[in-house]
Amino acid sequence: MNSSRRFFRRSTLIFLALAGLAAPARSATTPADFADWPAGTSPAEVGRRIAQHFVPRHFEWETNPKRTLVIYPEVCAWYGALTYAQLTDDRTLTAQLIAKYDILRTVAGAAKISPRDHVDDRVFGAVPLEIYRQTRDESFLGPGRTLADAQWATPTADGITHEARYWIDDMYMITLLQVQAYRATHEARYLERAALTMATYLDRLQQPNGLFFHSLDSPMHWGRGNGWVAAGLTELLRDLPASNPHHARILAGYHRMMAALLKTQGADGLWRQLLDHPESWPESSCTGMFTFAFVTGVKNGWLDAPTYAPAARRAWLALVGLIGDDDNIREVCVGTDKAQNLVGPDMAKQTEFYLTRPRKAGDLHGQAPILWSASALLR
Repeated sequence: MNSSRRFFRRSTLIFLALAGLAAPARSATTPADFADWPAGTSPAEVGRRIAQHFVPRHFEWETNPKRTLVIYPEVCAWYGALTYAQLTDDRTLTAQLIAKYDILRTVAGAAKISPRDHVDDRVFGAVPLEIYRQTRDESFLGPGRTLADAQWATPTADGITHEARYWIDDMYMITLLQVQAYRATHEARYLERAALTMATYLDRLQQPNGLFFHSLDSPMHWGRGNGWVAAGLTELLRDLPASNPHHARILAGYHRMMAALLKTQGADGLWRQLLDHPESWPESSCTGMFTFAFVTGVKNGWLDAPTYAPAARRAWLALVGLIGDDDNIREVCVGTDKAQNLVGPDMAKQTEFYLTRPRKAGDLHGQAPILWSASALLR
């Protein structure tokens, strides 16, 4: 480790100790379903396992020749681990997670942060913005804010970022970055960007049944794609005031989606790879995302607790049951392009495409939502 990196690591540890990193107050009312966890299943225990497992994990560009840049699943897990560490006031874990950024401060490491104007790359800014939010270290604000502003450098005529593809994945990637910029700066323009985009996407993409197609030319209710929507709606509603002109539309879209998800949850507590195909396999990443949305909705009073809290508990316990002794969760769908791009417009082929996607253990698409859900249960 060179001297500059040693200095930064020591400085970070000292700053964290002085700052205190006080955890936000938990909700005044916690449903009974979110307490009295069986041994080894509490959000604090499980979140610690998954977050600590993430700390020593190499970036994929360090170990996989096919990767040359930081990728969005790493961002999603990193963000979740940082929120978990703050909520549990684990200063050592927080310092370790911040120290993971050291390598990206070098000239060679900085080149691993993609400059591409694409939602999957811009979302990287959520991590430095979260570090800034927790520490007020100004050196992290610039990198995150730059990416958030670049996303709106040339908006379309309706005020939406030019990066919008109208894939449902965007509803998380765009939202998280802009909401994080708002949380870091308290500048309302970032929240307005996210709200306008979300309302526009809802009008265009939400189906009459409350769910979402992966894209308009891939009309399948893919589990994780819908998970991105649920998580994006949830992150935005956490900060969007009721006075915002888009709030009613966004909350209505959230309610419609949550009601649809309640109907499609399996008896085992899990959701399926294709939500409206009960014969398809249970998939853990979407289950984690929906758990996050349910828990947050119940705790904030957006959802009826007697109805949704038991469903959220079943989902959490089912998720924990899929975590192995190696702290890797099983049954995670691998990264997935939309079916139209790979098998064309034939609906039978598209259905088969989603149903036969490979599954992995330990994929960060699945690790990240566990951390979001643990954080939601601890808030």
